[in-house]
Amino acid sequence: VGVDGRLGWSKTGEMTVFVSHLEFLTKSLETPPDKYHGLVDPELRQRMRYLDLIHGEGVRDRFVARSRIVEAVRRVLAARGYLEVEGPTLQETAGGAAARPFATHHNALDMPLVLRIALELHLKRLLVGGMERVFELGRVYRNEGVSTRHNPEFTMLEAYEAYGDYGTMMDLTEAIIVEAAKAAGAPTRFEWMGRPVDLTPPFRRAKYDDLIREVTGCDPTDPASVAAAAVTAGVETAGRHPDVIKSDLFEATVEKTLDGPVFVIDYPASICPLTKRKAGQPNVAERFELYVAGMELANAYTELNDPDLQEELFRTQLAGMAAEESMARMDTDFITALRHGMPPAGGLGIGIDRLVMFLTAAASIRDVILFPIHRPRA
Repeated sequence: VGVDGRLGWSKTGEMTVFVSHLEFLTKSLETPPDKYHGLVDPELRQRMRYLDLIHGEGVRDRFVARSRIVEAVRRVLAARGYLEVEGPTLQETAGGAAARPFATHHNALDMPLVLRIALELHLKRLLVGGMERVFELGRVYRNEGVSTRHNPEFTMLEAYEAYGDYGTMMDLTEAIIVEAAKAAGAPTRFEWMGRPVDLTPPFRRAKYDDLIREVTGCDPTDPASVAAAAVTAGVETAGRHPDVIKSDLFEATVEKTLDGPVFVIDYPASICPLTKRKAGQPNVAERFELYVAGMELANAYTELNDPDLQEELFRTQLAGMAAEESMARMDTDFITALRHGMPPAGGLGIGIDRLVMFLTAAASIRDVILFPIHRPRA
């Protein structure tokens, strides 16, 4: 209903509209949730987000904060001279990440297509074309599992800066997160998921191998020592590359210890096919991941711009993928673009949904996505 009237106060001190005219605006045929308890079932809240927004405590505020966080991200990038662009969602080849894509078919052109799993390779083409600072904020799609930290459809920021490196991207990441926290009204020091967080820059930086040594006690440069620690941690080792074993050991043992924010830097080169090698250390990649409370928030590289090495690494990566994990093919057009010359560059990816989770104290990624995917009703 809609009402006209005089605003005043009741005898009990309640702000009141003294109605002079009442008008019927629309039908409301369903019984709303109990005003006191609201919607309690988490899945029902997400399926019926329209009711959750009306009755759920703090729900509307969380999505308002999400909008402000995204505005803050754009503001930081614009202030640093980045240009926002849009890449294709439908692509011939799933590239830029190791993930299983959603497949579709273009009827008019009679060609298979996939939904993008990352933004990276088209943004790098723009670096080749002379656009020196670019970013995209958009949806990506991965046909993989669902958890409190994973949704098949999610929002990603990727930014690339010519003549930058992963150090440049660390500075940018700090600026984005600090500004986003201010926009969301988050304090500098707080607890999230029972873990202490301090957003005072500069954030801690720790080497990948040093953290493995510190947490597991193994020698991260010795494959036998890593394998023994992996077996103890319940990580599969048979027939697997030593650096893949080490990566799984890191995930199983180190990640959960990282309160953060902490930049984990200098990863094994063999698991980073798009990353430049560290000068004088060909087995080390100039890559970082930012962790907070055991969760990855950002991933960045000094970008590989050698077309011959890039092609070789793509072939190695594709050979190691199980057929069901990827429909990827060699992105020959991207290799051709690199052959025209891509400047040295730094690149950054931030999962916006996880960033919003962190800054709004949400326990699940589904709480910060207005309409997350669900299983069909039975």
